[in-house]
Amino acid sequence: MTKRDYYEILEVPKSASKEEIKKAYRKKAIQYHPDKNPGDHTAEDKFKEAAEAYEVLGDDNKRARYDQFGHAGVGGADGFSGGGMSMDDIFSHFGDIFGDLGGFGFGSFGRQQSQRVSKGANLRVKVRLNLQEIAQGTEKKLKLKKYISCKSCGGTGADGNNGYATCSACNGTGQVTRISNTMLGRMQTSSVCGNCGGTGKIITKKCTACYGEGIVQDEELVAIKIPAGVAGGMQLNVSGRGNAARRGGINGDLIVVIEEEAHPELVRDGNDLIYPLFVSIPDAIVGTAAEIPTVDGKVKIKVDPGTQPGKILRLRGKGIPDVNGYGKGDLLVTVNVWIPKDISKDERSILEKLNTSKNFQPQPTQEDKNFFQKVRNLFE
Repeated sequence: MTKRDYYEILEVPKSASKEEIKKAYRKKAIQYHPDKNPGDHTAEDKFKEAAEAYEVLGDDNKRARYDQFGHAGVGGADGFSGGGMSMDDIFSHFGDIFGDLGGFGFGSFGRQQSQRVSKGANLRVKVRLNLQEIAQGTEKKLKLKKYISCKSCGGTGADGNNGYATCSACNGTGQVTRISNTMLGRMQTSSVCGNCGGTGKIITKKCTACYGEGIVQDEELVAIKIPAGVAGGMQLNVSGRGNAARRGGINGDLIVVIEEEAHPELVRDGNDLIYPLFVSIPDAIVGTAAEIPTVDGKVKIKVDPGTQPGKILRLRGKGIPDVNGYGKGDLLVTVNVWIPKDISKDERSILEKLNTSKNFQPQPTQEDKNFFQKVRNLFE
């Protein structure tokens, strides 16, 4: 299913400031919050959709990639998930926004007073692709050295079921609630429990494999689907495939930076490809057939008699697919007439005879004259 434009979801223009985007998200969060719309799955979907849009537009780097490359630049196409956020993810990432709204009557803005969840560090890798892989899309398997959840303790950091206890300061909620009297009435505020760091648990006996961290360093094989049409310098975000977080938090993301290998014959220009075709003087005069390389194999084209140097022959649809699905580019064949530097006496004699023919004298068209006049005007 095609994703909606993030600016459209939040109903803001592309020129909106960071503060305007935050205000727009707050408005959507209030409108579609599950506590305000119990049992309404459509409202819950819109709530998640707005959170996904804010996750991108509220981050300067992600917003820049989205403006340049669309959903594919931040993880919205062919296996890259910029969304897919759970309710716990949303309340963990954007709790500061919801925390300001406690007086609106939506309870704890987290259904069950969500605990503070840590997030693992992101991983950044470079993937080098050739032109054929870029044109067709590909899957890469990467062997990554990263932090993974400790198998011995299941990521808790505790040694067995009796290795930890419920935090007495927050009773396992991970948050401490305070009520104060103000001129506007009784105000309730919540903050992260300083005793347990927001986890709700205190480790009494550390896991011997991870020393209480809940994570260990290991290697993992990760398969990544790369959509067709990516370009060098583009960054793709694979959600949840980065480093594991300490003690059962949310995994970080895997950021894939695309590097593009130069093709030996074709030059890329956006979604178009350019191929310089060299023909001899006789072939340019009488016409010829030529074999042209493409990303899908070789094709034959016809060079008409009298083709002039610099003429561009366009092969439609033989370029690179647009990364956002807006069709394919073309293959542009530029005709270059090869002029030899050294010729024999017989060849020179033939050319001198041909040069006396009217057909071999320059005969610029009116269009050519108009073009040269425009060039002359630039220097006058």
